[in-house]
Amino acid sequence: MTEGRKLIKQGVVVSDKMDKTIVVKVERQFKHPLYKKIVRRHKKFKAHDENNECKMGDIVLIQESKPISKYKKWVLNKIIVRSK
Repeated sequence: MTEGRKLIKQGVVVSDKMDKTIVVKVERQFKHPLYKKIVRRHKKFKAHDENNECKMGDIVLIQESKPISKYKKWVLNKIIVRSK
């Protein structure tokens, strides 16, 4: 990772039950090196949501930051699509 650039990831909020914290599921796709099939993998990130504005099902952008707690190293950048 280069200095001064913070990673930004897009994902879906899968949990908003904690105070000021959301869990975001980020999915990625890649081609298997041997079998050439498209493979989908996902990972969950805990992100800081200062105003508790996200709800489950929202599509959001999260940005890398300095560690906020033991597992929170991402902050909410913006909400792209709100869930119904």
